[in-house]
Amino acid sequence: MKLMNIEHLHKSFGGLSAVLDFNAHLEERELIGLIGPNGAGKTTVFNLITGVYKPDEGTIRFADQNITGLPPYEICRRGIARTFQNIRLFNDLTVLDNVRIALHKDVQYPLLSAVLRIPSFFKGEDEIEEKAEQFLKIFNLDDKRYEKASSLPYGEQRRLEIARALATNPRMLILDEPAAGMNPNETAELMELIRSIREQFHLTILLIEHDMSLVMGVCERIYVLDYGQIIAEGSPEEIRNNKRVIEAYLGEEVS
Repeated sequence: MKLMNIEHLHKSFGGLSAVLDFNAHLEERELIGLIGPNGAGKTTVFNLITGVYKPDEGTIRFADQNITGLPPYEICRRGIARTFQNIRLFNDLTVLDNVRIALHKDVQYPLLSAVLRIPSFFKGEDEIEEKAEQFLKIFNLDDKRYEKASSLPYGEQRRLEIARALATNPRMLILDEPAAGMNPNETAELMELIRSIREQFHLTILLIEHDMSLVMGVCERIYVLDYGQIIAEGSPEEIRNNKRVIEAYLGEEVS
């Protein structure tokens, strides 16, 4: 069953086409990769899906609803969460509070309860904190719960950003270069983490990544973007052996 269908997406900046006639689909619980050289338009596609940019043309449908051009908060409400190429945490807040903030998206108590500090507010906050603790345990961050997010090592900051995204209870998770800046051991751990959260949370995942070992290791299908256009689509093995892809991007790195 198709969870997302993108048709004829186009976006230009100052007369330059960043994305041109982009077509793609994602099935329920699929793990898809989007790769391409620097400047190919990958992050622009992510920003179009998540409402940061509005497309000039084309449609994006998610769960049988047209979400084209909706603002980011509404995209999140519909069930799409994302991480960013450059980590965006609340650096001065604790690790626990970073996850708690995301859980407030679906808070059950009314605003008046929070203002008056009545029992339903405290009950709701206790439930949110318990859920946040559960997410931190999944990502092996529970022992850092009271540390500032800015004090975490780089790899743990990445894990915290993914945990915060998952706390919004998405159906689809978009990861923008999650392995950027990681060493090989951290990348291997991230690969297992992505597999694990896909199964545990029944997610559809769209992954942008330059690390080919990660893309080829976890993705079931891969789209290749070059100069804003899809030049290939297929399994990791098909992409690995596609001459046009090799010329555009992969080079000799993938054996």
